[in-house]
Amino acid sequence: MKWAKLLCETRTRELFGGDASTPDAGDPRTPFERDYDRVVFSTALRRLQDKAQVFPLERNDSVRTRLTHSLEVSTVAKGLAASVCRHLIERQEISPEQAKSIIVIAATCGLVHDLGNPPFGHAGEDAMREWFAKTLRDDVLLPDDISADFLSFDGNAQTIRLISRLLMLSDKYGLNLTCGTISASCKYVAAGTDIDEDIHERSKLGFFTSERDLVAQIRNQTGTELARNPITYIVEAADDMVYSVVDLEDGIKKGVLDWQILANDSMLKDLAAYATTYVTKGPFGLAGPQLAEAESQIFRTKAISKHVEGATEAFIENYSLIMNGDYHEELIKSGPTRGLLKKCKEIGKQRVYPAHGVLQLETMGRKIIGDLMNIFWEGAARAPYDDESRKTFPFAFKAYSIISRSYKVLFEENPGKTMPLNYERLQLVADYIGGMTDSFASTLHSQLSNG
Repeated sequence: MKWAKLLCETRTRELFGGDASTPDAGDPRTPFERDYDRVVFSTALRRLQDKAQVFPLERNDSVRTRLTHSLEVSTVAKGLAASVCRHLIERQEISPEQAKSIIVIAATCGLVHDLGNPPFGHAGEDAMREWFAKTLRDDVLLPDDISADFLSFDGNAQTIRLISRLLMLSDKYGLNLTCGTISASCKYVAAGTDIDEDIHERSKLGFFTSERDLVAQIRNQTGTELARNPITYIVEAADDMVYSVVDLEDGIKKGVLDWQILANDSMLKDLAAYATTYVTKGPFGLAGPQLAEAESQIFRTKAISKHVEGATEAFIENYSLIMNGDYHEELIKSGPTRGLLKKCKEIGKQRVYPAHGVLQLETMGRKIIGDLMNIFWEGAARAPYDDESRKTFPFAFKAYSIISRSYKVLFEENPGKTMPLNYERLQLVADYIGGMTDSFASTLHSQLSNG
C-alpha cells in the first residue's frame, strides 16, 4: 500500500458517476477536514449521547455515554496518529502534509467507530442477532450468502452503511465522505460468508452485501484490496486503550469497583501508587469516594500515555508488514503494554460488566429490542404497500407507517431491484431499530405495549 493512494480524496458520489463535491470559494479546509466536520454535525453522532457505553439509561451525567467515549477515542486516535507520524516523517515514509491528513482521518474514524451500535450496547447486537436467527429459521428464507449479514449482524458493518447510505444530506450517498476516510473506518474486512475467527481483521462482519460494491470501489481507489487500511490499526488501538481504563474509572464512580482492587494488583500497583501520590500531594485533602475518583482519573491518564507509547512502538516495528497487508495482530495486544491492557480488561469483566444494574438493564434491553423488531417486522414484511394491501393489512401498515421516513426513503426507492425484497425488508427493520437511542427505544416500547 502507498500513502498517495490511501489518502484518496475522491468522494463516494463520484465513484458512481455523480457530481463532484465542490467546496465554497475560500473554504480553507482539506477534504479530510470536511469529512470530520460532516461527522460532527451528523444526527448519528448526536444520538450517541443517549446510547450506553457500559451503563444503560444512566442518570449520572459524569458516567460515559457512547458519545463521550467516541470523543475520547477520537482525541486519543489523533494523538496516537501524531506520534506515529513523527516517526514516519523522520524515516521519510510520509510528508508533513500527508501526516496532517492521517491525523485528521484518525480523529474522524474515532468519532464514527461506534455510530452503528444499536441501543443497549453489545447486548443490543446480541438481541438483534438472536431475533434474526429465529426469523430466518421460522419465517424468511434467504440464500446463505446474504442471510449471513443478519446472522452475524455487527455494529461495525452498520457504521459503514450509515456513513455511506443512511445519513443522507441530499442524496443516497450518505455523508458523501472521501474514500480515504471510509477505507480507514472499515475495522473488519470480511463479507458475511468470509468470516474467519482465526484472522483478526476477518473475525467479524465488515460490511453488508448491500454495501459490497461500494467497499470494492473504495478498496480499488485506496489500494488496500483485501487488507486493512493502516490508519484502522491506530483507531482500533485508541479504542482499546480508552475503554479498557475508562470503564474501570466509571466503575469506581458508580461504586461497583473498589480502588483497592487496582492498588493491590501486582500488574497495576505501580500505576496506582503513582496516581495516589499525585492526588494526595495536592492541596484539596480528598478522602473517601472523591479520593478514589481522583486516583482513577490520574490512573487513566497515565495508563493511556503508556499505551500510546507502546502502540507507536508496535506500529513502527511492524510498519512493513502493515503496509504489505501481512500484519494480522492488534497494535496494543502485540506491543509492550499488552499486560496492562489484559489486566484492565480482566478486571472490567470481573467487576464492572457483571454489575447487577448493568445486567438488569441489558436484560430489559433484550426484551425491548425483541418486541420492537416483532412489531416492525409485521409492518415491513408486507411492504411496500399499495391501496389494496393497506386495506387488507391495516395494522401492519400502521406499524410500517411508524418507521422513520429517513429509513424508508432508501427502501422505497427501488424495492427488490438490487437485493431480494425480504433482504431489504429485514434491513429496513435493522436500520430503524439500530438507529434508536436507549431512551427512545424504551419509551416507544412502553407506548406500543401499553406499558
